[in-house]
Amino acid sequence: MNPDATVHPHIVGAAIAIALFAMIAATFWWMLHPPSSFVERQAKKAASELERMVGSIIVLFTPEIVSSHMMALAAKLARGERSELLALYVIEMPYTLPPDAEMPLEERAALDALGAAETIAKNNGISVRTEIVKARSTKQAVLDIAKRERANLLVVGDHREGRYLGAPLSRTIEEIAADAKCDVLIGVEGKHGTLLVGEAADDQTPHT
Repeated sequence: MNPDATVHPHIVGAAIAIALFAMIAATFWWMLHPPSSFVERQAKKAASELERMVGSIIVLFTPEIVSSHMMALAAKLARGERSELLALYVIEMPYTLPPDAEMPLEERAALDALGAAETIAKNNGISVRTEIVKARSTKQAVLDIAKRERANLLVVGDHREGRYLGAPLSRTIEEIAADAKCDVLIGVEGKHGTLLVGEAADDQTPHT
């Protein structure tokens, strides 16, 4: 009897057993370490982008731009990332007036808007700095202050008149978004737009 006839089946069987074991081991390893899905990769990317994006945050108000509905969101972002929060009100001065001319109606509106911003921030457990600026150009004033503050995020609401005309983004908003060196978050308030204001809106509702 040829001795090779008894050796070869054992070698072939051992090879098959090793191959099966390797396949089973690879299957178990894949089950325990599945490749990340596209959704998971996008979520991780978004999280890292948020960490990079959120530093100093500026919320912009003007007589034409309404951002009160974005204050709660900005406050929550600032609180979560331990960021500084600035509520900025820009009064655009016409060239027919001196740069430091008094504008009592606009200044009163600025104080009211920033007072509401402080209340919303306080209700969300964070402090906010406020600033009123008079400037010839709203866009340039915002960009200058964003540079001064080293802002990583500008939060802008929608155009006061445009919201009723179906065009909530004014030219000023578009120019700020186009030229800003940081990220710009634009929030257009919906028809039932009290979601982002939340409890702060209730606190400001007059009681009878």
